Amino acid sequence: MRIRKTAAAGAMVLALTATATACGGEAGTAGDKDTAAKVFSGEYTVAKNVTLNSPVLKKAQERKKIVVGAKADQPFLGFQDTDGKRTGFDIEIAKMVAADLGFSEQQITFKTVDSNIRETSISEGLVDFYVGTYTINDERKQRVGFAGPYYTAGADLLVRRDDNAITGPTALKGKKVCSIVGSTPLSEIKKPKYGAETTELSKYSDCVKSLLDGQVDAVTTDDAILKGFAAERSSKLKVVGKPFTKEPYGVGMNKNDKVLRDAVTASLEKHIKNGDYKKAYEGTLGKSGSAYVAPETPLPRN
Repeated sequence: MRIRKTAAAGAMVLALTATATACGGEAGTAGDKDTAAKVFSGEYTVAKNVTLNSPVLKKAQERKKIVVGAKADQPFLGFQDTDGKRTGFDIEIAKMVAADLGFSEQQITFKTVDSNIRETSISEGLVDFYVGTYTINDERKQRVGFAGPYYTAGADLLVRRDDNAITGPTALKGKKVCSIVGSTPLSEIKKPKYGAETTELSKYSDCVKSLLDGQVDAVTTDDAILKGFAAERSSKLKVVGKPFTKEPYGVGMNKNDKVLRDAVTASLEKHIKNGDYKKAYEGTLGKSGSAYVAPETPLPRN
């Protein structure tokens, strides 16, 4: 870029920059997002005088704060904006559970926990419970306990809204598909039966940018994550809606605190039945255009 010679020229450059940003900005940047996609934030009645024989809950009650592990980079699912505000479907689930345990939203301390240290954070007591696209499986059950599942996800495909050729994983022959390094959906989509060409990046947001820029034809990961990106840009992106794996999401917590697990599972059931869960879904992931499907109750007691 050349050095600006006058203040007038500088003002002109700034004006042109502002105009370009207002018109949409680079593909994949904030200027490309749908401004109408407001994220839902619910309010839940806080229970009084909660008495449970739960070591984890008793410690939280003593500090008058409950510490919740969450994601911070998944729009409409688990997201933290530049002002520090947390929003998304998983955040609403956490708020519902916390309220039933006697904690208001102001008494929740959210802690961003990366996927590779979730079990450690829970088992060492760094968080009281964790809500963040956390798939229940037998390997993880060796170290942590789970309430739920509160949502059954599955690997799916995010495509451009005007793409009618990709109708599911069997329509990927010769198509370029992006996912993050080491992800389960990436391993699945690499199988020869799909015939896809894969691109591996470090963040899903980078994959989405590549999709918007036309460098890849689809992004694959859990449908819940994809629905969040589709909600963020509903005029440009859509989820195909043909899951090809099964990923039950649970609330992770101390393995030995069965009293707390049962209480959280009961809380999830309550909010599914009273309609809070549906409102939260429709105000977050539902903005992707993906229809609401009620979880089956009663939920299993793990």
